Amino acid sequence: MKTLNDHVVLFDAECPMCSIYTQAFVKTGMLAGDGRQAYQHVAENSCPVYDHQRAADEIALVNLKTGEVTYGIKSLFKIIGNTWPVFAPLFTFKPFVWLMSKLYAFVSYNRRVIIPPAKSSDGFAYQPTFKLHYRIAYLLFTWFIVGYTLTAYAHLLSPMIPLGNAYREYMICGGQIIFQGAVMSFWDRRQTWTYLGNMMTISLAGGLLLLIPMAINHWLQFGSEVYALYFMGVAGLMFLEHIRRTKLLNLGWTLTITWVAYRIILLALILNLN
Repeated sequence: MKTLNDHVVLFDAECPMCSIYTQAFVKTGMLAGDGRQAYQHVAENSCPVYDHQRAADEIALVNLKTGEVTYGIKSLFKIIGNTWPVFAPLFTFKPFVWLMSKLYAFVSYNRRVIIPPAKSSDGFAYQPTFKLHYRIAYLLFTWFIVGYTLTAYAHLLSPMIPLGNAYREYMICGGQIIFQGAVMSFWDRRQTWTYLGNMMTISLAGGLLLLIPMAINHWLQFGSEVYALYFMGVAGLMFLEHIRRTKLLNLGWTLTITWVAYRIILLALILNLN
């Protein structure tokens, strides 16, 4: 595998995803052994050629010989294109570059709510920029995926849990975003969008776990009680993850209590009104 020498990629040490994939670049030989470094560990004046704030938003790739710096998806294209030149024409095709740059930004600006840092990172001078439209896009994306998955899974819970109309699960999921957002506006308004992003990542993870029995159901069918038991297990894992993430955000127990209360109240209404 061809190695991109004399280059160093500057990644976010507080982003587990960034750490994993840049380490993979080194382990697979796409980058040299010293080809990655956390931007948090770069001395302020040791590498003046790159934009520190932009590097916090988009991964930077520095050419140590020329001083040229690329950012974001172009950095990834340069590394991948060096290893597999067959992709080079695709990486210069403007519509593809535009599309992938938007996808990269969607993930990058939400990376810390997808997988949160293990500890507070407020002490470092440069933090990822918060962009509201990308956070709203993330909430809408996860809301749609979760609503769609729950609507499909609801058929496996019937007749134990009565079926609703085609929009019930979307309304429940969207309602929780609004409800928890309202609670956050009183509890800690500064972290509202961060919390909502984390909350919907938990919901998305739960929705993805529900795909397992849905896939198995094509070959093996079980009673609704079995699917309900599995659903409760997934809800339990989501509950534990919600506790973990709210602790990381120093939000205490209030948001977990309201998160659970909303779900219990909705379940009681579904069972009693059908």
